[in-house]
Amino acid sequence: MGYVEASDLKDLVLLGGGHSHVGVLKRFGERPFPGVRLTAICRDVRTPYSGMLPGLIAGHYTFDDAHIDLEPLCRFAGARLYHDEAIALDLAERKVVCKSRPPIRYDLLSINIGSTPAILEVPGAADSVVPVKPIQQFIARWEALCHRVLSREGPMRIGVVGAGAGGVEILLAVQFRLGRLLAAHGRRADHLQYYLFSDTGRILPTHNARTRRIFERILAKRRVRVLTGHRVVEVADGRLRRADGGEYVLDEILWATAARAAQWLAQSGLAVDDRGFVEVADTLQSLSHPNVFAAGDIAALVNHPLPKSGVFAVREGKALEQNLRRALSGHPLAPFRPQRQSLSLISTGDRHAVASRNGWALEGRLLW
Repeated sequence: MGYVEASDLKDLVLLGGGHSHVGVLKRFGERPFPGVRLTAICRDVRTPYSGMLPGLIAGHYTFDDAHIDLEPLCRFAGARLYHDEAIALDLAERKVVCKSRPPIRYDLLSINIGSTPAILEVPGAADSVVPVKPIQQFIARWEALCHRVLSREGPMRIGVVGAGAGGVEILLAVQFRLGRLLAAHGRRADHLQYYLFSDTGRILPTHNARTRRIFERILAKRRVRVLTGHRVVEVADGRLRRADGGEYVLDEILWATAARAAQWLAQSGLAVDDRGFVEVADTLQSLSHPNVFAAGDIAALVNHPLPKSGVFAVREGKALEQNLRRALSGHPLAPFRPQRQSLSLISTGDRHAVASRNGWALEGRLLW
């Protein structure tokens, strides 16, 4: 591993328009690679900045603010852009099987398609909840939720399942936006009740104690009911059923639990971890197929497990682009070295955020 056989003409296919591939396209535009045909296959031509999603929900950003238009970027890179999505890989024939067009051949494939909440593991969830990812699909469903809130007068119970950073940010952004939306129509938001569900004994389980205390205070001040140790095992008719047999009745359910990968990746024969993410070496190269690379949320860096975060996807973009060039040239690949500790920023709905790293945490508007 570490080398890919060179040939006269190479087809480099970028599957997905995530943060890592945005970086690859930009750098290929700045420094073209002669003899390489570049193709991007993207389900969404307007790709979202995942870190701006809470601000978009809260109404601080417009749709255009929070998205990258891949069409001009692909033109700049000299890449063909196919507006489609993959449904399978033919690894033996080196082809991406697409939903709407004939299979696309590759010499080198890079995968950066993101992840989705694990709703299929909970009976009834797929039919009843609003998953936060994929982000493009969430945005349309979020706007529909806003209209439903405006059309109702009586009490309304809104729950977010998942109390990691994403779930906490989403709940606070939803609360802020709906409050402003109702105020704009001359109405109060007192009838809206908010619930945050965690299957562990605490919120923000991967963050330090200071960060948790700050958000426990913020959530309490904003009258969010936090329910820890509540593992949801079924969703039916607006009811969340817990593992202990109890249940909660909700009018709206948003799903922000730990992510999983698209099922077809594991079915393709690629080496994947227990959640279906593509296992890669430090070089971002598949452990099982040297002509396949992966980055961002879809990748599981086996020697350096990373949280699913757009910050790491952006950083991987440069290393990915360099190793794709090396692979196309038949040169040794270089390892990607993630930071041991990274700065975490969690927004609080308003233009306010909490920063944390190692054991410290700091909050304020200047961090927004």
